[in-house]
Parts: sequence; C-alpha cells; structure tokens
Amino acid sequence: MEQVLRSIEIEPENTVEIIVHVAENLAEGQRSNLVAALEKQDGIVSAEFCPLRYHLMLVRYDRDMRSSQDMLASVRSQNIHAKLIGPI
Repeated sequence: MEQVLRSIEIEPENTVEIIVHVAENLAEGQRSNLVAALEKQDGIVSAEFCPLRYHLMLVRYDRDMRSSQDMLASVRSQNIHAKLIGPI
C-alpha cells in the first residue's frame, strides 16, 4: 500500500493511460519481463496486465516525454506482437 501511495505522489501531472493489445499466448514470465523492461524506461510511470485478460496491458506514461506510438514501439522492441487499442 505504501508503494502505491508513493507512486501516486510522484506521478507526473500529464500522465495518460493507454491499452495495448499483445499476443494472447505470452507466458507469465514473458509478461513479467515486459512489465519490468517498460517500467525501467524514462517517461513510463507504470505498466501492468489486466487481471484475467492477459492480452491487454495498461501503460501509464508522461505525455510530455513520450507518445502512444513510443509506447507501442517500446512493447514491440521486446519482440512482442502488439497493437494500440487506445486511451482510457
């Protein structure tokens, strides 16, 4: 809980959230690696998969630093087939 509160406090003002559709056959380890790789990148606030819908990923990012196309490219750079669904 403390970690969640801390991340909310430092979240950039211009944060937006998008949904990215990824390959439905990703294993749990691949999903974890993708989340870790994305969260290390500047401008990405968080990345997580929707519970029970492991083909949908929510990515929060600072729109002043990144674009939705940047987010899609970041996912694809991990050799994962992905499509941008859109903003929330």
